Amino acid sequence: MVIPLRKQAADERVTDEHLTLRSGATWATGAAHAADARRLLRTLLAHAPHTGRTPVPAPLARDAELVVSELVTNALRHAPGPCGLVLRLSGDALAITVWDTSPAHPTVRNGDRYRVGGHGLRLVHTVSDHVAVTPHGRGKQITAHLRLSRCTGADAGRPAAAHLFGAA
Repeated sequence: MVIPLRKQAADERVTDEHLTLRSGATWATGAAHAADARRLLRTLLAHAPHTGRTPVPAPLARDAELVVSELVTNALRHAPGPCGLVLRLSGDALAITVWDTSPAHPTVRNGDRYRVGGHGLRLVHTVSDHVAVTPHGRGKQITAHLRLSRCTGADAGRPAAAHLFGAA
């Protein structure tokens, strides 16, 4: 089930920068795909300027796509049953929440450039300003918060993920 952005009449234009934009999806067991989650995120971010908001900076949009991909992929790999995604764009922040049916608390693994796999949660923590794991029903939810204002400084053109393995 996908919760679409609120549809507005062609002549109606909401211009409240403080309005929270929300979008989300719930997938049955085996029905989720990270590509669908990224598409949902891109739709929300593309809609933001139509509400009077400043467009989301490209580096933040790339980091947000990485977070969505990693969290949804982890839910698919490590949790049985359905999962869901909730996106909230409000004020100066984007919150990305993924819930699943596994009560196991995820562990951030140390970086190892020679290990294949196991870097996703570390990437999420690196590009996010804050990550929280909380119980959700019989499982958990993971919420990553990304501040919009962090893309205005000297590192504005450099994705935060570049710091992980010494990339320039």
